Amino acid sequence: MRMSAGVEWGLHCCLTLAWLGDAEAVPTARLAAFFELPPAYLNKQLQALDRAGILTSTPGARGGFRLARAAERITLMDVVAAIDGPDDVFRCTEIRQRAGGASAAAPEFRRPCGIASAMRRAEMVWRRELAAQTLADLMADASAASAERTRRHFARTSR
Repeated sequence: MRMSAGVEWGLHCCLTLAWLGDAEAVPTARLAAFFELPPAYLNKQLQALDRAGILTSTPGARGGFRLARAAERITLMDVVAAIDGPDDVFRCTEIRQRAGGASAAAPEFRRPCGIASAMRRAEMVWRRELAAQTLADLMADASAASAERTRRHFARTSR
Protein backbone atom coordinates (compact mmCIF):
# COMPACT_ATOMS: atom_id res chain seq x y z
CA MET A 1 0.00 0.00 0.00
CA ARG A 2 1.49 3.31 -0.99
CA MET A 3 0.25 6.76 -0.09
CA SER A 4 1.29 9.93 -1.83
CA ALA A 5 3.90 12.25 -0.34
CA GLY A 6 1.05 14.72 0.04
CA VAL A 7 -0.39 12.64 2.89
CA GLU A 8 2.83 13.00 4.89
CA TRP A 9 3.00 16.70 4.08
CA GLY A 10 -0.64 17.24 5.01
CA LEU A 11 -0.31 15.40 8.31
CA HIS A 12 2.81 17.35 9.29
CA CYS A 13 1.15 20.65 8.37
CA CYS A 14 -1.97 19.74 10.35
CA LEU A 15 0.16 18.78 13.35
CA THR A 16 2.06 22.07 13.05
CA LEU A 17 -1.17 24.07 12.87
CA ALA A 18 -2.49 22.17 15.91
CA TRP A 19 0.65 23.09 17.89
CA LEU A 20 0.34 26.73 16.84
CA GLY A 21 -3.32 27.01 17.79
CA ASP A 22 -5.67 29.65 16.44
CA ALA A 23 -3.42 32.67 17.00
CA GLU A 24 -3.07 33.45 13.30
CA ALA A 25 -3.49 31.83 9.92
CA VAL A 26 -0.26 30.40 8.52
CA PRO A 27 0.47 31.02 4.82
CA THR A 28 1.46 28.16 2.57
CA ALA A 29 4.82 29.82 1.92
CA ARG A 30 5.73 29.72 5.62
CA LEU A 31 4.74 26.07 5.98
CA ALA A 32 6.60 25.20 2.77
CA ALA A 33 9.74 27.00 3.96
CA PHE A 34 9.58 25.30 7.38
CA PHE A 35 9.46 21.83 5.81
CA GLU A 36 11.57 22.75 2.74
CA LEU A 37 8.76 21.76 0.36
CA PRO A 38 7.67 23.22 -2.98
CA PRO A 39 4.98 25.82 -2.13
CA ALA A 40 2.80 25.21 -5.20
CA TYR A 41 2.52 21.47 -4.59
CA LEU A 42 2.03 21.92 -0.85
CA ASN A 43 -0.74 24.43 -1.56
CA LYS A 44 -2.61 21.76 -3.56
CA GLN A 45 -2.54 19.47 -0.52
CA LEU A 46 -3.66 22.26 1.82
CA GLN A 47 -6.51 23.19 -0.55
CA ALA A 48 -7.65 19.54 -0.55
CA LEU A 49 -7.68 19.63 3.27
CA ASP A 50 -9.66 22.88 3.13
CA ARG A 51 -12.24 21.35 0.75
CA ALA A 52 -12.58 18.40 3.14
CA GLY A 53 -13.27 20.69 6.10
CA ILE A 54 -10.05 19.79 7.90
CA LEU A 55 -8.47 23.20 7.38
CA THR A 56 -9.98 26.59 6.83
CA SER A 57 -8.34 29.20 4.67
CA THR A 58 -8.31 32.95 4.93
CA PRO A 59 -7.53 34.86 1.73
CA GLY A 60 -5.46 37.99 1.46
CA ALA A 61 -2.16 39.39 2.67
CA ARG A 62 -2.79 38.23 6.26
CA GLY A 63 -4.31 34.97 5.06
CA GLY A 64 -3.31 31.38 5.39
CA PHE A 65 -4.54 28.17 6.96
CA ARG A 66 -5.84 27.06 10.35
CA LEU A 67 -7.39 23.86 11.58
CA ALA A 68 -11.13 23.91 10.92
CA ARG A 69 -11.94 21.82 13.98
CA ALA A 70 -10.31 20.56 17.16
CA ALA A 71 -7.37 18.16 16.82
CA GLU A 72 -9.43 15.54 18.69
CA ARG A 73 -11.93 15.61 15.82
CA ILE A 74 -9.47 15.14 12.93
CA THR A 75 -8.46 11.56 12.24
CA LEU A 76 -5.52 10.38 10.22
CA MET A 77 -8.03 8.72 7.88
CA ASP A 78 -9.69 12.10 7.33
CA VAL A 79 -6.38 13.47 6.05
CA VAL A 80 -5.59 10.40 3.93
CA ALA A 81 -9.04 10.48 2.30
CA ALA A 82 -8.85 14.24 1.69
CA ILE A 83 -5.52 14.00 -0.10
CA ASP A 84 -5.45 10.57 -1.72
CA GLY A 85 -9.20 10.16 -2.14
CA PRO A 86 -11.73 7.78 -0.64
CA ASP A 87 -11.39 5.03 -3.25
CA ASP A 88 -10.35 1.52 -2.31
CA VAL A 89 -6.63 0.92 -2.64
CA PHE A 90 -7.06 -2.50 -4.31
CA ARG A 91 -9.28 -2.82 -7.35
CA CYS A 92 -10.20 -6.32 -8.43
CA THR A 93 -10.83 -6.53 -12.16
CA GLU A 94 -11.74 -10.25 -12.04
CA ILE A 95 -8.92 -11.39 -14.33
CA ARG A 96 -9.54 -14.90 -12.99
CA GLN A 97 -12.62 -15.03 -15.21
CA ARG A 98 -10.42 -14.69 -18.30
CA ALA A 99 -7.72 -17.15 -17.24
CA GLY A 100 -7.13 -20.27 -19.30
CA GLY A 101 -10.35 -20.20 -21.26
CA ALA A 102 -12.58 -19.76 -18.21
CA SER A 103 -16.14 -18.60 -18.71
CA ALA A 104 -17.55 -15.78 -16.58
CA ALA A 105 -20.62 -17.95 -16.05
CA ALA A 106 -18.61 -20.81 -14.50
CA PRO A 107 -19.85 -21.97 -11.07
CA GLU A 108 -16.43 -21.25 -9.54
CA PHE A 109 -17.05 -17.51 -10.02
CA ARG A 110 -20.26 -17.35 -8.00
CA ARG A 111 -18.22 -16.61 -4.88
CA PRO A 112 -16.24 -13.38 -4.60
CA CYS A 113 -12.61 -13.55 -5.57
CA GLY A 114 -10.55 -14.74 -2.60
CA ILE A 115 -7.78 -12.26 -3.41
CA ALA A 116 -10.22 -9.34 -3.53
CA SER A 117 -11.80 -10.48 -0.25
CA ALA A 118 -8.43 -10.75 1.50
CA MET A 119 -7.33 -7.35 0.24
CA ARG A 120 -10.61 -5.77 1.33
CA ARG A 121 -10.28 -7.21 4.85
CA ALA A 122 -6.72 -5.88 5.11
CA GLU A 123 -7.75 -2.46 3.86
CA MET A 124 -10.62 -2.27 6.34
CA VAL A 125 -8.17 -2.96 9.22
CA TRP A 126 -5.86 -0.23 7.87
CA ARG A 127 -8.74 2.26 7.53
CA ARG A 128 -10.11 1.47 11.00
CA GLU A 129 -6.67 2.00 12.56
CA LEU A 130 -6.21 5.36 10.83
CA ALA A 131 -9.76 6.39 11.76
CA ALA A 132 -9.05 5.54 15.42
CA GLN A 133 -6.07 7.92 15.62
CA THR A 134 -6.44 11.69 15.77
CA LEU A 135 -4.17 14.69 15.50
CA ALA A 136 -4.53 14.98 19.27
CA ASP A 137 -3.05 11.47 19.58
CA LEU A 138 -0.10 12.54 17.43
CA MET A 139 0.35 15.62 19.59
CA ALA A 140 0.37 13.49 22.74
CA ASP A 141 2.92 11.07 21.28
CA ALA A 142 5.27 13.75 19.91
CA SER A 143 8.15 15.09 21.93
CA ALA A 144 7.55 18.33 23.76
CA ALA A 145 10.78 19.58 22.17
CA SER A 146 9.32 19.22 18.67
CA ALA A 147 6.23 21.21 19.57
CA GLU A 148 8.30 23.92 21.27
CA ARG A 149 10.79 24.14 18.37
CA THR A 150 7.88 24.57 15.99
CA ARG A 151 6.26 27.30 18.10
CA ARG A 152 9.58 29.16 18.47
CA HIS A 153 10.23 28.99 14.73
CA PHE A 154 6.85 30.41 13.78
CA ALA A 155 7.04 33.09 16.51
CA ARG A 156 10.43 34.20 15.11
CA THR A 157 9.26 34.23 11.52
CA SER A 158 5.89 35.83 12.09
CA ARG A 159 4.94 38.45 9.58
